[in-house]
Amino acid sequence: MTFLSTVKAVAISAALAVSVALPAAHADEQYFPLQSYRVGPYAAGGTGFFGGFIDYLNLINIRDGGVNGVKLTWDECETQYEVERGVECYERQKSHAGAAAWNPLSVGIAYAMIDRITADKVPLITVNHGRTDSTDGRVFPYVFPLLLNPYSETSGIVNYIAAKEGGIDKLKGKKIVVLYHGSPYGKETIPIYE
Repeated sequence: MTFLSTVKAVAISAALAVSVALPAAHADEQYFPLQSYRVGPYAAGGTGFFGGFIDYLNLINIRDGGVNGVKLTWDECETQYEVERGVECYERQKSHAGAAAWNPLSVGIAYAMIDRITADKVPLITVNHGRTDSTDGRVFPYVFPLLLNPYSETSGIVNYIAAKEGGIDKLKGKKIVVLYHGSPYGKETIPIYE
């Protein structure tokens, strides 16, 4: 199983687990709002993830008749990986009651949604990104970080380099370069290294 397929499986499993624990808008359906990005600069990543998510929801509905007889429903709102569009999608989609969880798969959109989801008391899933302090549920009770956060990513990178160099003490005086792309996700670890 590749890392990306593991991330998808964990995200889908978490969303389904949250959906079973929350009351549905209608007893016969569970709604999933999808803030997707199938067009724009990050379409290559979003197309596979959101297409796979929809395929999985369809599979559960067709093969199993839903989850315990509850059909999984969704609608998709295109964000193009832009924060403003993501927030617009949230505001539009939240009118559909009973959302299982929100998972924009975008650092910028997730950060922009934190105050809103906290006020609305709905779960936000952040997969492999997001605020490190959200790991403590007392700080952000509606944000659920899965897998890694910027600090655990950075720790893993530094520990790997240290192991290759012969120990953490061998890093003294050396520079670690962070090569990133110009999105919020790409820049998340920069303050940690500084």
